[in-house]
Amino acid sequence: MATSLRRHFGYEERTAYLFIAPVMAVLGLVAVFPIAYSFYLSFFQIKLTRPNRTPFVWFDNYLELFGDDLFWTAVLRTVSFTVISVTAITVLALLAALLLNETFRGRRLVSTVLLIPWAIPYVADALMWKWIYDSGYGALNGLLYQLDFIDKYMIWLGDQHKTLPLIANAFVWKEVPLATILLLVSLKSIPQDLYQAARVDGAPLWQRFIHVTLPSMRTGFMLVMIYETMMAIRHFDLFFILTEGGPGTASHVLSWEIYVQTFRNLSFGTGAAMSYLLALVTFALAYFIIRTLGRSV
Repeated sequence: MATSLRRHFGYEERTAYLFIAPVMAVLGLVAVFPIAYSFYLSFFQIKLTRPNRTPFVWFDNYLELFGDDLFWTAVLRTVSFTVISVTAITVLALLAALLLNETFRGRRLVSTVLLIPWAIPYVADALMWKWIYDSGYGALNGLLYQLDFIDKYMIWLGDQHKTLPLIANAFVWKEVPLATILLLVSLKSIPQDLYQAARVDGAPLWQRFIHVTLPSMRTGFMLVMIYETMMAIRHFDLFFILTEGGPGTASHVLSWEIYVQTFRNLSFGTGAAMSYLLALVTFALAYFIIRTLGRSV
């Protein structure tokens, strides 16, 4: 009997592997192989301008990046963009989630309107904000001029000090809806008994928020911070459409530098090395957030 059962389950396992094999083969071809091959390329000095010379340079591509001032400038800009964006997204999403957690007339309409930015593709989002920021006919200039906040039209994306915050603003507008949904789910999962116990103890609203709401939303905050950090640190679309890295090098972040090295300078080895450094930093940040916020989850 036992032998018959082992044969039966062995047959089922072999059948399952047989059905899974095509899917695994496709995943290996379109996902695993490109990742492994790009890592392999990062150890070569590959430039399409000299295709016959591809010396194996070990870790030289990585070491050259560490000595490149432009690379470190891009790192600092990436950090600034990520900190600004993730902080703004978290705060705004928390406020929106607290609002939508209340019962009021028009809540469904507000929820629907909130989802509109999330439904817009990034390319359309970038083009929309490019028109808004336009120095000649942009809505931002028109609004500020009509309200007498400015006395002449401004070249917003041409100012090196304003470019990064303006791109971060467009990124935040797109990402807040998803973060709001994640935090709203955390809010809905908080047991009402905790609030009732806090009221019985005489805790005012702000104490209930600090000692009940925020600790109970730790999982939601962790998800939002991990996802939005990963999105911000490797974001490319808005930088490409709004500024193309300009003015000058004012919006040169790591994702843009990877694009420049790979597709403009045709230096595939350097671009691959930079991509893997970005991936390692992303994984390290995600691990740090999980270890920090996940201790009490």
